[in-house]
Amino acid sequence: MGQQTERLLQAGHHLADRAEYGCRLQLYALGDFYAELWRLAGEERVLFINLFQNPAQLHPWLEAVQLPDV
Repeated sequence: MGQQTERLLQAGHHLADRAEYGCRLQLYALGDFYAELWRLAGEERVLFINLFQNPAQLHPWLEAVQLPDV
């Protein structure tokens, strides 16, 4: 998973952070998909990466996403 995480952090566009179930989640956009990076709160080790393309899966993130000022 180290290479996947490294690629995501280098090439992905960070969109938002949130907490859920004692975990720290980060949302990234990369190409034509989204990625949720899951870590235990207070730890750096990545538990798993959830990839998806369906925009409906962005619903839990809507309040956390901050769009840049134009």
